[in-house]
Amino acid sequence: MDPEPRTTPSRHHDPGVSLARFTGRILVVCPRCGGRALVVPRPGVAVPRYYGELLFQPRRLACGGCGAVADRQPEVSGAGLVGAVPGGSADPFFRRPLWLQTRCAGRVLWAYGEEHVDALSAHVGARLRERGGARPTGAMFARLPAWMKRSDQRAEVLAGLATLRELAGRTAPGDRSDAAYERGDHPRAHRSLYFRGGPYEP
Repeated sequence: MDPEPRTTPSRHHDPGVSLARFTGRILVVCPRCGGRALVVPRPGVAVPRYYGELLFQPRRLACGGCGAVADRQPEVSGAGLVGAVPGGSADPFFRRPLWLQTRCAGRVLWAYGEEHVDALSAHVGARLRERGGARPTGAMFARLPAWMKRSDQRAEVLAGLATLRELAGRTAPGDRSDAAYERGDHPRAHRSLYFRGGPYEP
């Protein structure tokens, strides 16, 4: 899989990690009860070799509160599987609002899960931010909105991320953030394909 970033509390090194890296475990709002549900690869699916392969895996949404379960197969186009497109305040598979959302600096701050929150906190909190040699177009940190990277908003954004970290430990419908609702800010589909016959064929 992709290399791990080398970070310290005051320095952050980004080798070009993509948002897809954080799609293995996504916390969402349950479609039945409004509590916290989890979107993960369907049980029995092979472990991906690269983080990008997570976008082509069959998925399962499960709620530990009400027992709701839903499965999703990747869309098929000819001999390939169509990849989900990460980004925006809904999960890229079921299009459910993310559980981890909060109002911050006049906007909405969101994350897929605890690992995503930790990665954002390391980047935002660093005084020195470095990029690796490779700069893929899908690099997550390079594509963060400017308001999240401004030094004069660092404390407010870090406080928002701390709120998301706390929300990750809550599960009841009444714990849902007032920001955790559908906003229709899905990214534009780009129809990336994965050749069928691989480990994610339905």
